[in-house]
Formats: sequence, C-alpha cells, structure tokens
Amino acid sequence: MRSIKVLHIEPTDVCQAACPLCARETDVDFNKNNKHHLGIESIQQHFTDQAIAQLDKMFMCGNYGDPAAGYYTMDIYKYFRSVNSKITLGMNTNGAVQTTFWWHELGKLFNKPQDYCVFSIDGLEDTNSVYRQNVNWKKLMANAEAFIAAGGSAHWDMLVYKHNQHQVDACQQLAQDLGFRWFRAKVSKRGFTDRLEFPVGWQPSVVKQGPIACHVLKEKSMYIDAQGRVSPCCWLGARQKDFVKDDLKTIKPTWKTDSPNPVCQTTCSSNKSKTSFTNQWQREVELHV
Repeated sequence: MRSIKVLHIEPTDVCQAACPLCARETDVDFNKNNKHHLGIESIQQHFTDQAIAQLDKMFMCGNYGDPAAGYYTMDIYKYFRSVNSKITLGMNTNGAVQTTFWWHELGKLFNKPQDYCVFSIDGLEDTNSVYRQNVNWKKLMANAEAFIAAGGSAHWDMLVYKHNQHQVDACQQLAQDLGFRWFRAKVSKRGFTDRLEFPVGWQPSVVKQGPIACHVLKEKSMYIDAQGRVSPCCWLGARQKDFVKDDLKTIKPTWKTDSPNPVCQTTCSSNKSKTSFTNQWQREVELHV
C-alpha cells in the first residue's frame, strides 16, 4: 500500500435526493434497493489504527450516497478522532438529512481549525431543488445553522446553471449572513439537459488534454466505497461495473501512451499546472476567518 495521508470514505450509498445527473440516477448498474452502510470493521480491514494515526485528513463524500445518511457516520468520525487527535475531518452533503441535534453534535466534533463541512446548495429556495431534487430547503437551512452554531466550519458549494446564475450573488450574501466560512461556485462537469442549461457568461472547467497530473499521488490519497471496496480515487470508483480496485499499478503506465486511462484523462489532464479538478472553481470567497 502506498503511504496514505488522505482517506476518502463513502459511508453509505443511500441518499434521499434524486439529482438527475448523479450516478444514483445515471448508472444503470446501480441498484438503489441494495443499501450499504460502511462500518468501522470494514475500514479496519484496510487501515489499522497505526495507519489511521498517520493520516493528515479523512473526509466523507462518495459517488452514490450522502454521508449524513450513513448509519455509522458519526461513529466513524469519533473513532478516527479518538485514534488520531490531530486529524482533519471533512464532509460533503446536501444538508437535508438527519436532525438538527445530529448536526449540532457534528459541529461540536468538528472542532479543529481545518475541519469542515461542504453543503452543496445550488441556489435559493426556489431554485435549489431544480437540481437537488427531494432536498427540503427548510430542513437544509436548519441543519446548516445548527452545525454552524455548534462551532462547525461550513462551506457553501454551488453548481451554476442558467436557471440559477442570477442568484449567485444572493447565495454568497446568504452564506455570509448565516456564518458560512467559504462560498464557492462552479459549472458542472456532468453535462446539461433541457432544464439544466449551461450558464451564460461562465466557462467550462475542463482543462484541455495534456500530461496526467495525478491528484491521488500528489495528496497521497485513497478511496473506500460504501461496500468496503478500495480504489485509488472516487473517480476510478465512480461506476459499479467499471469499479477500479487496483492501486494505480495497471493504470499509471497508460499515462504516457496515446490512450491514457479515460477517467484520469478527464479529471487530471494538466495544462500549465492546472487540471480539471484544481481548475473547477470560478468563484471562491472566504467569508469568515
């Protein structure tokens, strides 16, 4: 195993939302009825306490589920912090799962300077659900406020489409008023539909093809999905049928050929030190220090 410093965990493949371009909706091999909740024991099959103690960061996101929907999410965070008191903890969520009490507890647990929770909010009350379908706005706002009130550092990430681009400034102001630390906005790389149109005046975040600048090798990271399977990164583990279990040994040699791994090419092709991943944010503002 490589020397891992960052661990990305998908604690569950359960989510209440139905975002139309999410793998939950587009992957024909994904079965919503087969619900998985990752437990600490599954993680320990790959990572000993000694390995956890050497990590710099552990965050939860994934491809199919929302971390807040995981049965053991809070237990996993508490376990990692108990083994490694200095570790940075993070999460990405739609924010409308669980109770305000749960979020208040998470805010108290995320008490280190670099701990954070990214709330993916794509507009205001009248537009967020155009993409974040089935996400209850009032529940989302209450949960975010509970997390912030408990001392948690909240980040507002916004996907910009034609239907919500007029609200970017208002979303940034609301984030400021609610106590979010960061506001970021970008154009989706997942594609567009009749209802989800490309925003006028914005630029695609995809970098032109070039040498592979692997994000995994740079940050020394690894990914564990909700079924306990290990992959180099969430992009290589993004599809059920094509889930990549090997740790780059069969992939890296393709980078210097005429046919590099297509996932690596889409995500980590570089141009003047930028990749599609590092170049994605078109607005990034620190609101509170």
